[in-house]
Amino acid sequence: MLQLKVGENINRVGIMGGTFDPIHIGHLVTAEEARQQFNLDYVVFVPAGNPPHKKGQTVSNPEHRYLMTVLAVIANPYFTVSRVEIERFSEGPTYTINTINWFNELYKNKVSLYFISGADAILDILTWKDYPLLLNSCHFIAASRPGYNLSCIQETIGQTYPSILKRVHLLEIPAMAISSTAIRDRVRESKTIKYLTPEPVEHYIIKNNLWK
Repeated sequence: MLQLKVGENINRVGIMGGTFDPIHIGHLVTAEEARQQFNLDYVVFVPAGNPPHKKGQTVSNPEHRYLMTVLAVIANPYFTVSRVEIERFSEGPTYTINTINWFNELYKNKVSLYFISGADAILDILTWKDYPLLLNSCHFIAASRPGYNLSCIQETIGQTYPSILKRVHLLEIPAMAISSTAIRDRVRESKTIKYLTPEPVEHYIIKNNLWK
């Protein structure tokens, strides 16, 4: 595992949660843009262990998803990967509130955490486990995605729960219509995924015959 950085010079840390099945260029662009715009010291990618929002769906083996994430970020000194949710895979659903609490304990509540996610996911924040506690435990960075512009956050969440917006920061990123679902479909159809995901991840998918 890439080393998590803990020390006196760490003030702001981004937490990039996701299934990463597989991780793709859109994830990396979002993380790097968030790092720069919000002055994050680094970004931790946290592959989901047993994601509750994927119940009933087929999700790849967590070790495959973890290793692909490591391969994707290893060249960026500001990116790292945590196994915190992968290690809890067999314990049942892994919730964001538990992961954020784990990181707050790791940093002894002396670091500001910024959970990075797509605007579509943030729109559902009121359905997340213990969301009032979660909103007080970290900040959220809502990144624009194709089909979900940032005005949706203001219009939907802002009208029903305006205090939430104090903890939700909006992030415009270059439009990239790339999704993990589309990549899996292309692999099944024997179509190229070159440039949609980092080259080491592409090679890993081919070597391990994923989604065939």
